[in-house]
Amino acid sequence: MQMQISEHFTTPKLLRFALPSIIMMMFTSLYTIVDGLFVSNLVGQEAFTSLNLIWPAVGIFQSFGFMIGTGGTALVSKTLGEKQEQRASEYFTMMIVFEIILGLVISVFTMIFITPLAQLCGATPDLIPDCIAYGLPLFACMAFSFMSASFQSFLVAAGKPQFGLTISLAAGVMNMVMDYVCIAIFGWGIFGAAFATALNWVVGSIIPLVWFYKHQECPIHLTRFKWRLKALGKACFNGMSEMVTNVSMSLVALLYNLVLMQITGPDGVVVYGIIQYMTFLLISAFLGYSMATAPCIGYQYGAQNHEELHSLLKKSITIIVVASISIVVISDLLAPMLSSVFVSYSDTLMEMTQHAVRIYSLCFLAAGFNVFASSFFTALNNGVVSAIISLMRTFIFQVGAVLLLPMWLGLEGVWLATTVAEALSLLVSIYYLVHLRRRYGY
Repeated sequence: MQMQISEHFTTPKLLRFALPSIIMMMFTSLYTIVDGLFVSNLVGQEAFTSLNLIWPAVGIFQSFGFMIGTGGTALVSKTLGEKQEQRASEYFTMMIVFEIILGLVISVFTMIFITPLAQLCGATPDLIPDCIAYGLPLFACMAFSFMSASFQSFLVAAGKPQFGLTISLAAGVMNMVMDYVCIAIFGWGIFGAAFATALNWVVGSIIPLVWFYKHQECPIHLTRFKWRLKALGKACFNGMSEMVTNVSMSLVALLYNLVLMQITGPDGVVVYGIIQYMTFLLISAFLGYSMATAPCIGYQYGAQNHEELHSLLKKSITIIVVASISIVVISDLLAPMLSSVFVSYSDTLMEMTQHAVRIYSLCFLAAGFNVFASSFFTALNNGVVSAIISLMRTFIFQVGAVLLLPMWLGLEGVWLATTVAEALSLLVSIYYLVHLRRRYGY
């Protein structure tokens, strides 16, 4: 039976509803990791370095898509909760068209200035050609990147999370297969990895685009619309926290690399890159849960169903706490395997990676709660609080911790920096959840 965002959710039912989005987000992270594995093992260390250098630039521009997708979904879900389905469909269509236009503008800009972008990311002259080879296909397909991400949220709002999961799995499997075909068989090198990823975005966009056009009976569907700039601006502002999160993560990654280069040289950067892959995979579980529950929260807020809103928050906190503890334990157990997959050629790097992973993984005790808290306020259409939590978590506290802790603790301070930042952010999240409880009635 298809579950709808308007339903009452028990804890098991809420988990079943969120599971497709969780799997989808983790799978998306997984095929990103596979990209890195293929490039590292089949193309070489220089290409792998170039990939990691240019990827933050890709992530920064992708953040515009997350902003529109999450803010737009919150607005559409709230409008559905107010029983205005036609207006919700008009908002939905407007968001998709705006994503296409903005994506094309960004594609033109980034393709023209890709060499300066690579240089800003730290690429040396010998690495710039690989940065361009990897970056061009991705920058050319920014509009598809925007749509493929936002359609997953809109499919949840439409009550079709399983369909979104199916699309994501199919596109992800194709991505991994094409990685092998383009790199190992065609010999396209790092360009082949980028081509496979771009093709994944295209498939992940076209299929739901056609589906929303054909299924006019769906609560939200593609329809004629008038530009409502106030609503568009509100959606973008409301989704600002997700944009802040992605931009900040990219900038902080660059800062970590600079600090590690001073302390350990390239070895520390390699270890941090591996930790980032682990973080992408595990944080994606929290992001998937938050993405799935946000439309439910937005709907109940729009319907002014305070009892159900309280129920969703209480159950979500329980789920997040249990998942957080489990993830820390799993990270500790899988540290040896993770290090052997990436750096089996160096005993020194394997030992350093295992040690770093076990310290760094403590951050997951608070990270899940902070991710959910930011998403919760986005769903309540409070983009300001959501952005504050995200900015504190992903930038302010991170920058302060990674600059100050190594002065006292050396390399250990680098690995502990994220945990300290997440712990401080947890205090901010709890403050706003308690302080705004009466306003929203949860």
